[in-house]
Amino acid sequence: MRRRPLRVLHLVGSTESALLTDLSLHYASACLAATADPSRYQPIIAEVAPDGRWRFPSDLDTPTRAAAPTTDLAGAVATLAGLELDVAVPQMFCLSGMTHHRALLDLLGIPYVGNTPAAMALSTDKARAKAVVGAAGVLVPEGEVLVPGQDPTLAPPVVVKPVAGDNSVGMALVRDDPDWAAALEGAWAVGPALVERYVPPGREVRAATIVRDGRVAALPLEEYAVDPDHRPVRDVASKLVHDDDGSVRLTAKDDDAAWIVAPDDPVTAAAQDAALRCHAALGCRHYGLFDLRIDPEGRPWFLEAGLYCSFAPQSVIPTMARAAGTTLEALFADLLELALAEGPGGPGPTPT
Repeated sequence: MRRRPLRVLHLVGSTESALLTDLSLHYASACLAATADPSRYQPIIAEVAPDGRWRFPSDLDTPTRAAAPTTDLAGAVATLAGLELDVAVPQMFCLSGMTHHRALLDLLGIPYVGNTPAAMALSTDKARAKAVVGAAGVLVPEGEVLVPGQDPTLAPPVVVKPVAGDNSVGMALVRDDPDWAAALEGAWAVGPALVERYVPPGREVRAATIVRDGRVAALPLEEYAVDPDHRPVRDVASKLVHDDDGSVRLTAKDDDAAWIVAPDDPVTAAAQDAALRCHAALGCRHYGLFDLRIDPEGRPWFLEAGLYCSFAPQSVIPTMARAAGTTLEALFADLLELALAEGPGGPGPTPT
């Protein structure tokens, strides 16, 4: 029987950009507030900055963070090793945060909630993830990867996006040939470009999976507002913006932009089946989250995977879990206990 509160590490920040730092802090702050329970949890914060420095503030208020001393990686590792941590919740959305920093937790023997570095690396490479999911029987748009100097072979309409981008940064819809140059340059500013055949809506949903009682279950779908004429794709402005005070606001969570799909909706069964296939194909652990475009015939097409959960009230997986009757507090507790039971490194993917 546990005699003290769990010492829970919240790993936040970004090694890449101020935007991803702000996004991480936004979600982590909401998570800390929503899961605050001193009788059960003792939260400990580790923040990684774009310059590679670490700090361990007592909370995420700006003055507290600014006053916290910084250290290099070696100092951070020594600090982490001495904290007697029970479990971690990764809250970093940059590539390094999703891969290298999770691998560091594995190296230090700290169990954590969420997917492994290998699964995260696969999911962040949109072209490879699409190939793996397509081999598992899920519909994927025809596509090709282009680097500067290469010309596309697909004819418009197509969607152009960075292979390793996130939050729709660098994404554009090419409707006619004059749109090619700007779209490719926007994607290439981030990295290699993935060009995909445009799947007309239809509808667009996110489908989530979660491990319960040793098996993978599908959660209710969340749908996002799309329109062939006025919002044919979900660009960065439809997901998040910076308000005048510099804070990040999630426009994708506005009531008129997202809603839960009814369980008896005709699209639910097919989309949930696709999500279960994606979970298995990508080697997910604990949970999975997948963007699906539903074409006018009602068929789900895989767009990309986002294999993270921040446990903030507005986060997608907690929103879906709530619709299924599971509170955020219960979801958080269940997944922490699952990570603890599995131990450092975890057992790998859970069967569907």
